[in-house]
Amino acid sequence: MKIRALLTLTFAIAVFNLSAQTKKTTAAVNQTLLRPKLVVGLVVDQMRWDYLYRFYDRYQAGGFKRMLNEGFTCENTLVPYIPTVTAAGHTCVYTGSVPSIHGIAGNDWTIQATGKSMYCTDDSTVVGVGSTSIAGKMSPRNLLASTVTDELRLATNFRSKVIGIALKDRGGILPGGHAANAAYWFDDATGNWITSTYYMTDLPNWMKAFNASKPAEKYLKQDWNALYPIGTYIQSAPDNSPRYEGKFAGTDAPTLPVKTSALYNGKMGMIRSTPYGNTMTLDLAKATVEGENLGKNAVTDFLAVSLSSTDYIGHQYGPNSVEIEDTYLRLDNDLSAFFSYLDAKVGKGNYSVFLTADHAAAHNPTFLIDHNIPAGVWNESAARTGLNKLLEDKYKVKNLVLNFGNYQVNLNNAAIRKENLSAEGIKAECIDYLQKQPEIAYAVDMQRITTTSIPDELRTRIINGYNADRSGAIQIILKPGWYSGHGATGTTHGTWNPYDAHIPLVFMGWGIKHGSLNRETHMTDIAATVAQLLHIQAPNGNIGTPIAEVLK
Repeated sequence: MKIRALLTLTFAIAVFNLSAQTKKTTAAVNQTLLRPKLVVGLVVDQMRWDYLYRFYDRYQAGGFKRMLNEGFTCENTLVPYIPTVTAAGHTCVYTGSVPSIHGIAGNDWTIQATGKSMYCTDDSTVVGVGSTSIAGKMSPRNLLASTVTDELRLATNFRSKVIGIALKDRGGILPGGHAANAAYWFDDATGNWITSTYYMTDLPNWMKAFNASKPAEKYLKQDWNALYPIGTYIQSAPDNSPRYEGKFAGTDAPTLPVKTSALYNGKMGMIRSTPYGNTMTLDLAKATVEGENLGKNAVTDFLAVSLSSTDYIGHQYGPNSVEIEDTYLRLDNDLSAFFSYLDAKVGKGNYSVFLTADHAAAHNPTFLIDHNIPAGVWNESAARTGLNKLLEDKYKVKNLVLNFGNYQVNLNNAAIRKENLSAEGIKAECIDYLQKQPEIAYAVDMQRITTTSIPDELRTRIINGYNADRSGAIQIILKPGWYSGHGATGTTHGTWNPYDAHIPLVFMGWGIKHGSLNRETHMTDIAATVAQLLHIQAPNGNIGTPIAEVLK
């Protein structure tokens, strides 16, 4: 009996130990599978949704096609506010919020209380690190809400590393949020990647080494040649028309090749307007992963990358150009190389990536007119001059309208208060004048938006984009195909229309299903979906909803 009891006790202890070990192993596995090792957010500045498919046949297997064929694409993702501009777009992607809440009401805006202009990331309390130019006086302090990257830092007690990079300061700073370890952007004056004292007092050694290799100069010396024979490009038929496309200073026509080696003359900022700006940014993304050991942490790291050159090139050449096609074919190759790097460095299946855009872009209006489609460029300056003349004649005060920034009427509130004028009366005069302009569909009093006779979709986007402290008193909606604030060639953006507001959204990697979704989703849903993926709280101003179909 004693032997049997001893054997029973021994067996029970063994079972207990095995059970405990199994629980420990299961817990370790569950902890490993709880989150990816690295999240990479890719925002392609000014990427139209249809670029995923317009150039699809020419894309390589490892770039855009890999994302579409391995990942999950949301085919009907819309920007739910206006104005559709870079700073507001990057902020919306990472906050899940809109300008009304997060406060980034444009790339710049007019402070309504003072009438002064404010750039989205200006910060006079900091100085540049890596450069003494004013380009370094930047931080995220104007951002009023948290980002999903902030929430990741909070969820891991600040053990996660978060880094933002972009040629544009706003494209690197705003996605990183308030608590980022670092944000880096390109300084035209020095050709270096820099940051500010908001983040650090000295560049890390790996960044100093990257700058020492003079990457911008290296690429500009290579010239911008077409990746393939010009005649094989989809956009080759209307190409080279000076009616639609802008040329580089010092050249005779908007054509490839562009001899950047002879043109740049030490001005490194030229790289922004070539595909090499994206290549250099992704080179830096690799150097950042390497230098900071991203994806090797005990908790999830986050790398926010904005690819800005697509925007500069789009503004110059417009969507119907060989140059924009070549830019996306080159970006496709660069993405393929970047994903292969992540596969080797972090491990395929260990990282998650999403790709979207901050806004899209219109067709060139002259191009549309030549093809019998209504379009045009609104002479904003002439309209403002005419409106101020009307108001001055009635109220005997000059410049009662400061500007039409972000398609909004920014009134001179200081003068209105000083002269004890009726703001309501002035707004009524402005609306009456603007509604008579043939290019304008609606001029809407922001304070009376709920009772204005406009489509519900427009009403929602105006409300979402209106920040009382930073937005104008009247929202201007131009007719489809019309825009302002840009020359006759190339293109721009900023409106509610699908050509500006329909953006790509593709997820790939850890925790992501393969598939596609045709129902309407919104830019505000991205941060909520990433938060759900990471099992962390959504940003504190988030109004988006997780896209459940994306997640395993």
